[in-house]
Amino acid sequence: MKTVVAIGGNALVSPGGPGDIGDQFSHSRQVVKSLADLVEQGWQVTVTHGNGPQVGNIMRRVEISSGQVYPIDLGLAVADTQAGMGYMIAQTWMNELRNRGIDRLVVALVTCAVVDAADPAFRDPTKPIGPFLSKEKAELHRDQDGWMMVEDSGRGWRRVVASPRPLRIVEMPILKSLVAGGELVVAGGGGGIPVIVNDRGELHGVEAVIDKDLTSAMIAAEVGADVLALLTSVDHAYHNFGKPDQTPLLRVDLNRLRSLIDEGQFSKGSMLPKIMAAVEFLQRRGDRGARAVITSLTSLPAALAGKSGTTITP
Repeated sequence: MKTVVAIGGNALVSPGGPGDIGDQFSHSRQVVKSLADLVEQGWQVTVTHGNGPQVGNIMRRVEISSGQVYPIDLGLAVADTQAGMGYMIAQTWMNELRNRGIDRLVVALVTCAVVDAADPAFRDPTKPIGPFLSKEKAELHRDQDGWMMVEDSGRGWRRVVASPRPLRIVEMPILKSLVAGGELVVAGGGGGIPVIVNDRGELHGVEAVIDKDLTSAMIAAEVGADVLALLTSVDHAYHNFGKPDQTPLLRVDLNRLRSLIDEGQFSKGSMLPKIMAAVEFLQRRGDRGARAVITSLTSLPAALAGKSGTTITP
């Protein structure tokens, strides 16, 4: 049985904590315990991950060091986090497996996602990245660098970039080969490095951020995963979340899920992207036996066994 497990970038940092490398390694060691549990149970596991806090810190360093060292663009920042976080997850995962008497390799694959240069998202950037800036610095970046800047609730100004839809993964043939060979893989970090293809077939990076759950859905469908596991901070998705009559959704099919989406049951800023990724995966996969699971990290093994979490079926 094959699963793709989508981990949020916030899972590797302490809420309100330092978020430094030591903190991220510490959290990685906790995250991989559940991944190792799955390997012990016989699952073929591919991991994707977010990188929001990590990219934010890189862009903050770029801002602080402005004029002192050369800046890096957003594409390189995503690549840096893919490699760095992939290194941490792979190392701690291999160590956890070795401590359990399992000698396995884990490979981290730097991954590019092709987007459409004409995607409407480029005309209406909405995804905030990087540090909060003063109005003066924001205007300087707007005039000198062409950044789109927005004011954020009195906390300062932030850059916003497009969040286009991923069309395909450049390295997918290699990724599929690794998964088919039974390897443990970390890929698709941060939704992938966004690139466009010009009329000569050349790849070029663009300043954008891709939804990592949509990329995870694409990867899961392409590698033939039986389950897409979307991890969040709660054990289930809920009906009437946050209200006195909230109830956990245990098992829903796509028809029921679409009705709940139409009712506005899921928040755009938190649960809705995972719900839409689940729909995307099941539609792309086209297998009546496939399922998506939404759950927390600690409940992941139980959720894949059908004993916890929200299970979404065709």
